[in-house]
Amino acid sequence: MIRLAAGGMDHDRIRQYVEERGGKVLDSSWSPFGPGWFGEKSDRIYGVRYLDRDGNEHEAHCKTSMWTGVYFTEDRIVRYAERPAPATDTMTSLEAENRRLREELERLRQGRG
Repeated sequence: MIRLAAGGMDHDRIRQYVEERGGKVLDSSWSPFGPGWFGEKSDRIYGVRYLDRDGNEHEAHCKTSMWTGVYFTEDRIVRYAERPAPATDTMTSLEAENRRLREELERLRQGRG
């Protein structure tokens, strides 16, 4: 019963930590033999999947307890956020502007010359 209550508070603590940094927790599960478990008496270890503020998906291990805060270890990006392709209309208008500027530059060069 105590383990369940502590686990609920741990999940809330991890979620709050990630959300304060602009992210979102996708999953967290107790990982009693995760990195750093040996000799640990008060902290509990969780495997955590989350999205960071840029939309990158991470897998990490997290140690936490009511007294020690939240510490991520072995945090790695497993999927980068997809960057939207440049809008075709934007590229077309930039190309047109670039062409116009080149023509203007050429006209100015010829006028001096």
